[in-house]
Amino acid sequence: MSGMTPQAVVERALELARADGCMVLVEETATANLRWAGNSLTTNGTTRARTVTVIALSSSDRGVAIGARTRSGLTDDLLEDLVRAAEEAADQAPPAEDAVPLLEADTARTPRAAAWDAAVPTTGISVFSGLAPGLGRAFERGPEAGRRLYGYAEHTVASTFFGSSTGVRLRHDQPSGTVELNAKSGASFAAEGAHSAWAGQATRDFSDVDVEALEEQLAGRIRWGQRRVDLPAGRYETLLPPGAVADMMTLLYSSATARDAAEGRTVFSGRQGAGATRVGERLAAMPLTLFSDPAHPGLECASFVTAEGPGRRVTAFDNGQPLRRTEWISGGKLSALAQTRRSAELTGLALTPHIDNLVLQAEGAEGGATLEEMVAQTERGLLLTCLWYIREVDPQSLLMTGLTRDGVYLVEDGEVTGAVNNFRFNESPVSLLDRASQAGATVPTLGREVGGGFPRTAMPPLRIPDFNMSTVSQAS
Repeated sequence: MSGMTPQAVVERALELARADGCMVLVEETATANLRWAGNSLTTNGTTRARTVTVIALSSSDRGVAIGARTRSGLTDDLLEDLVRAAEEAADQAPPAEDAVPLLEADTARTPRAAAWDAAVPTTGISVFSGLAPGLGRAFERGPEAGRRLYGYAEHTVASTFFGSSTGVRLRHDQPSGTVELNAKSGASFAAEGAHSAWAGQATRDFSDVDVEALEEQLAGRIRWGQRRVDLPAGRYETLLPPGAVADMMTLLYSSATARDAAEGRTVFSGRQGAGATRVGERLAAMPLTLFSDPAHPGLECASFVTAEGPGRRVTAFDNGQPLRRTEWISGGKLSALAQTRRSAELTGLALTPHIDNLVLQAEGAEGGATLEEMVAQTERGLLLTCLWYIREVDPQSLLMTGLTRDGVYLVEDGEVTGAVNNFRFNESPVSLLDRASQAGATVPTLGREVGGGFPRTAMPPLRIPDFNMSTVSQAS
């Protein structure tokens, strides 16, 4: 491993560069994890890693070409080889479609960036000092309650250092953690009447993780599962918990790219022809607002763009671009699509780069109903735990298919009366927004499907009057 600090690696790589322009990204990552199964801790560990990315630019009469190369475990003596490899890649590449001039230091200034020369933070098993005792107590209660607990917790601190040949120096330190807890009833999963339930939470440092509260939530779902009700496929009034909403809204967000929309490729493309988008159109009947904000409390993320290469959604040409709160949907209307500086020139829309968190809330819903209150308001419907194995079927409508998992419950006269078989569903997150009839209070949450890669979300539960359970699934 390198003996140089990440800051020194950035400076040295820029000194070695001979290209017409150069950018360097160094990410220093520390990770700690716990794993448990069958009411017992099984493994724990820590890792440290560094990746170095050199991005070289080559200018010619045809335009600007870009070459990027990334290495892990790089020793100091191999840094020059990495720089030369990036430059060679740039020399061989065609001109980049998204090329724009690199940002200067005064343009890339952001008040929320971490201090460049500060020590690199780390993590270790001690971050679980509050979690582990709570797990131990839950393991002790498990056999008597007839529950076996399985799960995984991980904490990562990633420090990203960015430098460019135009004088930009920026840094961001990102702590991220997740815990997922699964409870299974019965002597074995295949046993008659066995039931499985899941709960998960995203966190920055595990100080806000209450194992007993998660265990209580799982215990309640295991009790609901003691009665089994088989239902056919069909459209059901369905309560989506915040985690399921996070999965669907994150998939919507990842598809909301301005250039793709302007080229007629997505559900956000306008009907007026080439170059048109649906910005300004109403997507949701309710006054829902979907936004990202690097400074949102508890969901803080990088306040500037970092990318390792060219792209349509994010591009290395925008590295260092300051980020601010951006509303993607405002009061139910589509108000912005993810933009690079180049796509903003092409579409004529405002520059609104991708941001690494996402919040959905209904206007005036700060005191909105909890999921439990929404259950109490339900005459007959389904309550989901989470969604799984979600895949895109049609980009023009953003139709998704996937499975329910770890508990679908029947609600009758305001109470959960039993567990229902799993389903395969076919739904579009855009259509869900349009059809939602109630949104509860927005809370921090973790999506089961995409939360590992995009954990910083806050969502409300949603009531969907006619959620499409297309077929019965044998998945458990």
